Amino acid sequence: MDYLALAFVQRALVAAAVVGVSAPSIGTYIVQRRLSLLGDGLGHVAIAGVGFALLTGTAPVGWAIGICVAGAIGIETLRQRGKATGDIGLAILFYGGLAAGVLMASMAGQGAAGLAGYLFGSLNTLTTQDLWIVGVLSLLILLVALGLMPQFFTISADEDFARTLGLPVRLYNYLIVIVAAIAVTIAMRTVGLLLVSALMVIPVSASQNLFTGFKRGMWGAMGIGLISSVGGYLIALYADLAPGAMIVLVTIGFFIASLPISALVHRHVHRARDEDPRPDPHTHTEVHDHIHGPDCGHPAVRHGDHLDYIHDGHLHAPHGEHYDEH
Repeated sequence: MDYLALAFVQRALVAAAVVGVSAPSIGTYIVQRRLSLLGDGLGHVAIAGVGFALLTGTAPVGWAIGICVAGAIGIETLRQRGKATGDIGLAILFYGGLAAGVLMASMAGQGAAGLAGYLFGSLNTLTTQDLWIVGVLSLLILLVALGLMPQFFTISADEDFARTLGLPVRLYNYLIVIVAAIAVTIAMRTVGLLLVSALMVIPVSASQNLFTGFKRGMWGAMGIGLISSVGGYLIALYADLAPGAMIVLVTIGFFIASLPISALVHRHVHRARDEDPRPDPHTHTEVHDHIHGPDCGHPAVRHGDHLDYIHDGHLHAPHGEHYDEH
């Protein structure tokens, strides 16, 4: 049987592809800020939105997004004001959201079974309307994550320095967690709310083992997310297995495979340094007419005895008549 000719399979493949690309794009900043468990916390609070939708007989996606965004704003506010540590805030998201969602689903007469499709994903039941929602929101995530890459990178690396540059750090911090909340809710129909954090974090970790540089790492994470989502769904389809769980397992497989590759690369680098102790040469950037300086519009980062300028996600250091890339 030609599964690929079926409409529901085509919809599932498109949804898996766009979520597989968009989730790691915002997940890169989450990992950079050492908030890898934020996706889990947001996934649990989104369950409260689904439970409320079941209780009121309304569309789950809208309520899940609204409540998840509200939870993200709340935990970021607590973090910024220092009234709760990140661990305590995440614990509140975990247990409060999960308990509220299950309770409301039970009050609606559906219990935990009514939440199953959202907890573990239900790619094969996507409608055309669902696909449009997933596609539009994924595009929004990508526009924000890629369009604001220099700013997001700066505040993720050093908030204090970003403030000295005049960047609206608080606004960007809120924007990151809001976009992460949207990524969590659209992924609930692919890998499910209990597994969504894996799709946001593991491709990023695998990419960091394989690529150097923030920008290359982000593109690598998006590529791994795409292959894992599409490949995992196809394996599950032909093997008659759960798609969400298989997508996550394929993603973990990429991470495990990246470990020996990373070890070999580091071993080769250390061996080369032992044989030739001279400093590693800088990588020259592509030729461009823009001249970096105090008023060039690109964020500057102190690096030893000189300034680097963030340009297209890379650190460019003026060096003679060209720029070196770190």
